[in-house]
Amino acid sequence: MSETILIVDDEKVIRDLTAMVLTTRGHVVITASSGSEALKLVEESVPALVLLDYMMPGMDGMQTLSELRRLSPSSYVVMFTGKGSEDLAVEVMKSGAYDYIRKPFNNQALIDRIENVLRLRRIELRNRDLLAERERLLAEIADWNRELEKRVELKTRALEEAQGEIIQAEKLGALGHLSAGLTHEIRNPLNAISLFAQVLNQSPLEGDVAGYPDKIIAEIERIDQLLVRLLKVSERSVVDLVNVSISQVIQDTLLTFSEHLKTQGITLETDICSGSTEIRTDEEEIGQIFTNLFSNALQAMPTGGDLLVGLKQVDSQLEISVADTGPGIPVENLNRIFDPFFTTRKQGTGFGLSTVLRIVKSHDGRISALNRPEGGVEFTITLPLTRSSIL
Repeated sequence: MSETILIVDDEKVIRDLTAMVLTTRGHVVITASSGSEALKLVEESVPALVLLDYMMPGMDGMQTLSELRRLSPSSYVVMFTGKGSEDLAVEVMKSGAYDYIRKPFNNQALIDRIENVLRLRRIELRNRDLLAERERLLAEIADWNRELEKRVELKTRALEEAQGEIIQAEKLGALGHLSAGLTHEIRNPLNAISLFAQVLNQSPLEGDVAGYPDKIIAEIERIDQLLVRLLKVSERSVVDLVNVSISQVIQDTLLTFSEHLKTQGITLETDICSGSTEIRTDEEEIGQIFTNLFSNALQAMPTGGDLLVGLKQVDSQLEISVADTGPGIPVENLNRIFDPFFTTRKQGTGFGLSTVLRIVKSHDGRISALNRPEGGVEFTITLPLTRSSIL
């Protein structure tokens, strides 16, 4: 394997003799008579080894050595010197030379020393390449690990969401069976109570008790309405489905809340996309989603704030966002807000968001809720578009 060797010496006879010896060994040899000339050649050819004279006029060997180490760290330097003291050996080694050879030199000894240095250089450069390759591979493995961790995190999150959806579906299914049975069992005694109240209403009652039958009948009707709402949470009515514009439903629903927004000092911000936003649904049912979400937002901001409503198309789906600047939802309640009967309000029934979830799921959609970093809560809903609106 031929390697380039640069000989730097101000004596021509030394340069020629050394070049002849090394050329016969198959090395490519270039020469320089001064330190400045040597530096130019190093920049051009980057030799594997530099044989450098210690004593030279102008830029001496030590000055040249310092510049060589800066310009070409991969070029190894062996110093020629007529002196042989230990102090000199220590000086040249500390300055970056790999070895030194005393003048006059024996040809075979010169060859042996140079080839030994070149062999060690090849080993060290190979080690350096291996270390660099090791660092590259470690960095690549670290990148793979990070990517794997991200994928595991995404898959875990998706599984958790899927598990949550299964649990919600099971809850709604169980609620359906429970509510159907309870409604039947409760309505029977309610009907009897109502009949007794009507009989009492036809009897001559006086004083404070005169109005009791009407009050009993009113309470019975209120319980009956509660049962109706309970059934609606878990069951979808059989209706004729038509193409409905979600953007129009949102705007119409917002219009019904316009007076409430003004009264409470709430600023409305909308970002609703243009173009077709149709899905196949029942307009009244889909409107319940926004009625419930807007109502919840207004209740969260009794003294003013911002209501932010967004609608955009992402691929073959509609993405709807409803956000407020209220106090947000306690973290411990975030996973329970869609549960039937769960509510933190004294007058709440816990049916609103359960109904929203049931409607969204019946449209093969998804809904999630997160607390916003700037305050308030944001609901995000995705609903698949109808085929005709995608074309």
